[in-house]
Amino acid sequence: MNYSYLDLVYVKEKNTVQDAFAELKKTAQQADNLGFNRFWLAEHHNMEGVASNATSVLMGYVASQTSNIRVGSGGIMLPNHSPLIVAEQLGTLAQLYPNRIDLGLGRAPGTDPNTAKELNETFLKGVHEFPVNVAKLQKYFSSTSSEENIRAYVAEGTEIPIYLLGSSTDSALLAANEGLPYTFAAHFAPHLLKDAFELYTSNFKAKGSLKKPYKIACVNIIIGENEEDAKLQASSLYNMFLGLVRNVKTKLQPPSLHFYDNWTIIEEVQINHMTAQSFIGNKETVARNLIDFINRYEIDEIMMSCPIFSMEKRLYSMEQFASIISKI
Repeated sequence: MNYSYLDLVYVKEKNTVQDAFAELKKTAQQADNLGFNRFWLAEHHNMEGVASNATSVLMGYVASQTSNIRVGSGGIMLPNHSPLIVAEQLGTLAQLYPNRIDLGLGRAPGTDPNTAKELNETFLKGVHEFPVNVAKLQKYFSSTSSEENIRAYVAEGTEIPIYLLGSSTDSALLAANEGLPYTFAAHFAPHLLKDAFELYTSNFKAKGSLKKPYKIACVNIIIGENEEDAKLQASSLYNMFLGLVRNVKTKLQPPSLHFYDNWTIIEEVQINHMTAQSFIGNKETVARNLIDFINRYEIDEIMMSCPIFSMEKRLYSMEQFASIISKI
């Protein structure tokens, strides 16, 4: 089955944004060498520890530093942008890197309400018009858009595949009705995964080249050399979510087993709920649980999120993950 990677380009404690971009290059090249199907970048704003703000720019950088892997957005938050601008940017990438560009679309802001307003004062209008704007993008990418008054000339005929993203059930029905692939963000919002996939599958209408539902699940995967090592590396992931709970913005923190003594019982319950679909352990443990997860939800593609502080440990985790999935 296909396996892919989601990167938020984490900025680590005591490191710079340039350091994060250097690690992005190494991570993307590792994914390319290991046969990952696609490498996606997520749009986020006003977060000190996340550098994937200018998503389409980084897509071009990743595509230029790799050879075979598909490069996409996971996603571009469409209400933040004009559909025409998105079409021109992605169309340009598709012309530069033919048959390697994906467009994953979300309707959330990827940030806090005040920043969303700063990005686009008509953000809520964009949320309401999300289905219409998805249709506009499809038209801009088609070979029949030459009949329109407003055209994204550079994008015409590129037929860039569109994936709808969700962390609730909101986009599942739209993806089903439009016959589009659907990706669920179980790496931070796992509790509605089952409902969203059921809604998508039961309402799917075949359109275009997609003849049946195509479900991608993004989950956190941290594979250590042993259980203790995995627990240590995972402390950076849990610390990141603790920052969300406490509304404290920080860079990605180094791993420490002492972290597990520093959260309250209530915070631990909250974070465990937010990270319920995380696969953490040695290779054997992760393989057993991950295969059970894939079979239970009939997933077509598994996407790895891997917020590990150590570059070497992240590359190791990616290698073990690829070994597991390539044998399914």
